[in-house]
Amino acid sequence: MKENSKEKAVTFQDLKWDTDFFGVTSAKAVLHRALTLSEWDELRNRLRDYQFISIENRNSEPVNAQLIGKGTTAFLADVNIQFVKKLKFVHEVPRNITIHQSLEKNNLITELADFQFSKFTEDLELAKRGGDQVYRHWIINSFDNPDKFYALSRDDNNEINGFLLHSYDGDTCVIELIAVAQAVTKNGVGTSLFKAVENATYLRGFSEIRVGTQVRNMSAINFYHKVGCKQAGCHQVYHYWVENDDG
Repeated sequence: MKENSKEKAVTFQDLKWDTDFFGVTSAKAVLHRALTLSEWDELRNRLRDYQFISIENRNSEPVNAQLIGKGTTAFLADVNIQFVKKLKFVHEVPRNITIHQSLEKNNLITELADFQFSKFTEDLELAKRGGDQVYRHWIINSFDNPDKFYALSRDDNNEINGFLLHSYDGDTCVIELIAVAQAVTKNGVGTSLFKAVENATYLRGFSEIRVGTQVRNMSAINFYHKVGCKQAGCHQVYHYWVENDDG
């Protein structure tokens, strides 16, 4: 896409993994600011080359929301709340928390990944193409990967009762997935995992942690406020199935 003198309007990328997994040609468009009509027309022409496109409207820009709503059959699939925490000090890490890079495959971790909220299941087209298995594959693909890190919590019997999958981008630690066993959801395991990652991130010389969650996931939103995160963005995510567009 063309750029103006201030800021790039659109970032566009093919989604190869999604294309292979869902069996439809997939792409993602991120709208960084309000688009002009010519920029919107250019983007819409490009969308026609795919069957499915995820359109992220940064900061829920009203101009873009109107363009999407009037010009396509795309629907609002998610509102992603972004959180950030600036790091200033080191926490004392509980002994039952360990950090691992390139973790070997562990079925206990995969079994913990039971997420209630997911745009991959709430979109019925993705759901019928195996959307309920996306997070499972996300975790499987993270094993033995040097770019992926796990914080693991273990109980008194040395059994894993929680994990936090994270990675690093620039000077930021990005939290990808966090899950805690149902039996210990009220026991502070999630907070301990977060503090361990915060400690590891600070010691590595990184300055902040970022994480996103769905607007309907109130327990996650409350959790990130509890551990000291601040809301930094609110992005609309539209799903556009081109074959459903008569325009």
